[in-house]
Amino acid sequence: MAATDTWHVDEHGRGQRPAAGKGFRPDVEGLRAIAVGLVLIYHGGVTFVSGGYIGVDVFFVISGFLITGLLIRELERTNTISLPTFYARRAKRLLPATAVVIITTAALVFAFVPRVRWADIGGDLIGSAIYLVNWRFADRSVDYLAEGSGASPMQHFWSLAVEEQYYLVWPVLVLLFTLYARRRGRSLRPPLYLALLAVAVPSFLWSVYYSSASPEAAFFVTTTRMWELAIGGGLAIAAPQLARLPRLLAGLLGWIGLGTVLVAAVLIDSSATWPGYLAAAPTLGTAAVIVAGMVPHNRGPAWLLSRRPMVWVGGLSYSLYLWHWPLLIVAIAIWGELPLWLSLAIVVFSVVPSWVTQQLVENPIRYSQLISSAPRYALSVGANCTLLGVVAGLVVVLAVPSQSQPAEGQAAPGAEALEGEGGAERNIEEAIWQSAESGEITPDPLYATEDVPELYDDGCQVGEDSADVEACIYGVEDPETTIVLTGDSKAGQWLPGLQTVAEDNDWQIVTVTKSACPFSAAPVSLDGEEYSTCTEWNSAVVDEVIGLEPDLVLTSQSDGLSSEPPDDGAGGMVDGLVDHWERLQSEGIAVAAIADTPHPGFEAYECVAENLDDLTECSFPMPEIDANPVLQEAAERTDAGYIDLLDSVCVDGTCPPVIGGALVNRQGSHLTATYVETLAPQLEEGIHNVLEQQPTEGP
Repeated sequence: MAATDTWHVDEHGRGQRPAAGKGFRPDVEGLRAIAVGLVLIYHGGVTFVSGGYIGVDVFFVISGFLITGLLIRELERTNTISLPTFYARRAKRLLPATAVVIITTAALVFAFVPRVRWADIGGDLIGSAIYLVNWRFADRSVDYLAEGSGASPMQHFWSLAVEEQYYLVWPVLVLLFTLYARRRGRSLRPPLYLALLAVAVPSFLWSVYYSSASPEAAFFVTTTRMWELAIGGGLAIAAPQLARLPRLLAGLLGWIGLGTVLVAAVLIDSSATWPGYLAAAPTLGTAAVIVAGMVPHNRGPAWLLSRRPMVWVGGLSYSLYLWHWPLLIVAIAIWGELPLWLSLAIVVFSVVPSWVTQQLVENPIRYSQLISSAPRYALSVGANCTLLGVVAGLVVVLAVPSQSQPAEGQAAPGAEALEGEGGAERNIEEAIWQSAESGEITPDPLYATEDVPELYDDGCQVGEDSADVEACIYGVEDPETTIVLTGDSKAGQWLPGLQTVAEDNDWQIVTVTKSACPFSAAPVSLDGEEYSTCTEWNSAVVDEVIGLEPDLVLTSQSDGLSSEPPDDGAGGMVDGLVDHWERLQSEGIAVAAIADTPHPGFEAYECVAENLDDLTECSFPMPEIDANPVLQEAAERTDAGYIDLLDSVCVDGTCPPVIGGALVNRQGSHLTATYVETLAPQLEEGIHNVLEQQPTEGP
């Protein structure tokens, strides 16, 4: 008898009420306990289990095995697959608990999460309800403007979205290949192997490539994960043959597989390129454990995985996975960074809502005779649960007030408030300018992350995964002076101020910028790894800039200005800057650097949104070091210009969050476009000084 005929589980590994002559595989339940345990320990902050996120990969293999097994048994029993029944079964199993968690999370967000995050989280709630949120996270992961946005309480739903998208395709593919085989008079399983290969091979190859090319996005997208579910499906297809393995070999295979999973969870860390080929370790290890359990009495890991506590946790694993992450993220919103003991306490506490949800929501609906009597009832329950989740997300989104625009002629004066008597020595409370009758701040801190230079909307800021050189033109068409603005986002942030004065000065501004990439010949690292596209971009950008024949090249870059001076690698960066600048100067092109702007060490706009009655809570000390010693040293070595506007961002030793009614910072140390526009006079003065005084060499 085939191994798949000796047990009875549902599509999530939960033991169903036994059918006649059938039971369920408790070792699969125990394997689910291992998977969820790794995820919970990892999210709880236990650094020893640095690769605990591989628990999700274990889940994928288990799910592929169980679902495909159900499909095969239905084919063998009825010669077809009822797609309505299949999706009805999943709807009543998954969606009620999902709706409960989404609605509860929405309520917790209202109560404890800063308003500035509501719009993003509301969108995540909607994406989770319709099981598309993984693509939203993939897009956000490569969005440079999403920096500092914090983890979403729905981020763990990405894996559930991957599974459901996979199961929109796989049952249909199985059915089509089966119908083809029957028409040709062939047996059932060989065509299923072809269907499996059609999914697994392209997905694995794409996973290896895309995980290297764009690792942040590759982690979330469905196409890089389908092969993991397909591995589980292959086990179900090959079950009759695998069940005949010798007992000794099966037991040994099972222990090796379990050991591989556990060792991978310890040795792999968050810096690994994932999923890629490395994911083969936990997925094949999981497959080996499942295969071992097909052969009875083999002294494999089944005896351990089948213990009652393991089976109990495995049975609760779906609810545990749903509940633990939102509770952790909301706790962080309340208390900030959590100590290890508190993170683990929250993870343990998640057992309570998980068990309540299972007992009061999951099981009653899942085993309801009425709901199970016809697919339309279960599908209706699923549709209504999805609708409830969408509504919860919409309520959170719509609760964010729309951005108000200042009345005509009432634009915030911003840096202008620092002028007059006392200049930059004005009192910090005066600079914050809380006494305006309207009490409005521009931009509204709830929309600070949208107050960016228009080069982002114009597609002019090259992303981290591209080495293309993109030049975009702003200002007048027939200029007397052409200025090229180049460097990373800290260079690009000055565009609004330059645009403000370009028309009056007959300037044309050409932007050539790339995210997180300074205008330097020095090699750069990003997230601890070589930033190869930045190196490639810099190899081409100097020639591109020279070809534009500008009068002046302006550059700036991030310097980690918050507290410490540059590390020992600063010398190499200075050399790289000097290399680029001297090449420009040899062509008769003037060069000037704009000093970096200070980092608050927190998200100032979030602080402002929560402290409108006392904005001084969001001020931070002016850095005691030069605004950018790397740029300043390069300027001294090349006689390039150096424009330092720090005194227009900080006042009397303190950097306020609002100056002259204008919000100063958006993400990190980036200035809002609104405030940069008010710095136009200072920029104009600095540039005129450079053009008048900076010596240049001819070719």
